[in-house]
Formats: sequence, C-alpha cells, structure tokens
Amino acid sequence: MLQGRHLVDPQDLQLTELEDLFSLAQRIQKDPLHYRDLCRGKILATLFFEPSTRTRLSFEAAMLRLGGSCLGFAEPSSSSVAKGESLADTIRTVAAYADMIVMRNPKEGAALLASRYSSIPVVNAGDGGHHHPTQTLTDLLTIRQLRGSTEGLTIGFCGDLRFGRTVHSLAETLARYRNNRMVFISPQELKIPEYIKNGALARNNIEYRETDRLESVMGDLDVLYMTRVQRERFFNEEDYIRLKDFYILDNEKLKNAKKDLIVLHPLPRVNEIAMEVDADPRAAYFAQAKYGMYVRMALIASLIGDAAC
Repeated sequence: MLQGRHLVDPQDLQLTELEDLFSLAQRIQKDPLHYRDLCRGKILATLFFEPSTRTRLSFEAAMLRLGGSCLGFAEPSSSSVAKGESLADTIRTVAAYADMIVMRNPKEGAALLASRYSSIPVVNAGDGGHHHPTQTLTDLLTIRQLRGSTEGLTIGFCGDLRFGRTVHSLAETLARYRNNRMVFISPQELKIPEYIKNGALARNNIEYRETDRLESVMGDLDVLYMTRVQRERFFNEEDYIRLKDFYILDNEKLKNAKKDLIVLHPLPRVNEIAMEVDADPRAAYFAQAKYGMYVRMALIASLIGDAAC
C-alpha cells in the first residue's frame, strides 16, 4: 500500500505498485460514483510555484470528485514566499492544514527537500527540468489503455529532450518494462541527457537510437511522444527562437506512420503539432489529459484514502 508515502521520482514506485494504481484508475473510470466519498473530510494543498493548467486542475478535480477539498496557490507571488519565506517553512506550515501536498517548483530537487520537512505525503508535480512523476503515470495509463500494454513497444520522443522533465521521467520508467525500444529525435542542442542513457537505459539494456530527422523513423514507431521547446528553460532567447519550430508534426508526416500509432503530448502545445492532426484518430493527447485525472484520483485514494473500497 502507498498510504502516507511521498512521490518525488517515478522510481519511488515498484512496477507492481504502478500496475495496482492503473487498475484502480480503470475501476474509478468505469464507476466514478462509487468513489465519490472516498476522501470526504480530507484536504489537498496545491502549491504551484510555476504556471500549470492540466496538472493543477486535474489534481483539484480529482480531489473534488473523491469528495475532498482543496486549498493552495497558483503562483508564488500570492504566498509568503514573496516575503522571503523558505520552502521548508512553507511546507511545515501547509502540512498543519492539509492531508496531502502537491507541489510544482522550478528548482530541481525542491520536491525532495519538501518531502524531508513534511509530515504528510508530498507529490512532485514537476521540479525544474528533473522529474514529473504524475505525468508519467498519466502517460503510462494512456499507453496501457490505447495500446493494451506498456511492453514490447517502440517509443519515439521528439523535441526538447534535454529540458523535458516529462521525457526524462517517462523514458526512465518505460526502461523498466520488458522489450521496449526508444528513438530520441531532437536537434543536437536538445539531446537526451547522458545520465538517462548511461543510467536507466544502460541498466536495463534498452535498445535506443538518436536522430535529428522525424521522417526517417516515423514508420517504426508505436508511440510518438511530442514535446514543446520550453522557452522558460532557455537562458538565451535567440537559441529558443532558432529551435522552437524545429519539429512540426502535420498530416503529411503522419502518412508514413503506423495505423495504430498513438501520438501523445504532455501539453501545452505551441507549434509542434499542427491543429489539423487533432482530427486524426491517432491523436491521443486530449484523451491523455482526461486519463491524467483518473490516475491522480487513484494516487490520492492510495495515499490518503481507502483504495480498497
């Protein structure tokens, strides 16, 4: 059971625990009314030091649908952080009011620090360019639902692989499943970090290749994970402008793709997926956003509710 635990890194969960979460999420999806009072009387605190639409709102929707309540802030300027309060003091204070904390912070390692000062479960909703474990849960549930399995797949990651925390978390987790292969598609400046290749991929003997041409590998892919070039991670505006439109997925590029390919994106999208692709049945990114709410319901239920009901 996950009761009372923190979730800072996707590696905090064993594969059996991941599968239990996905099974619970699927049960909730089939019969949401059965779980509507699971967290009645419980409070979720959402502390977002960076902008968010899907992650924050899906956590809040998840808690409300479980019968609980929410409090928190959507930007640091509306909290005592603006007055110079330390993260440790913020966490210790909020832990006195809530039953669980979900936090996004631009600083890598912030979630781990928060977990060390919190008396209640802390869930990492993104720490800089490091990890985003609940997006990984969302991605895996989507793949599981639409492909039927998270094993034996060829997954293409395209775009900003250097700063993309969703890419890092998902690649490391998919490496733990059997017989997966990965293709990393990016310009030289945005390549997947060496610590991913020399760590999780090497440790699990994952076959992978790197290329800067999406068209050259499109026909090989079972899953295409598109990402935006993240302006907020760049120190140089000129570099961002030069790279932001390096890859644009459109109907022409999809002509050589498999009929059962699924196209994922953690969103928000900017220019990297043309609007025309939305009508393609292989475009799964808005379904992906809804799966995110169900898997977060399962996570909340497992951490502070009674998931056995």
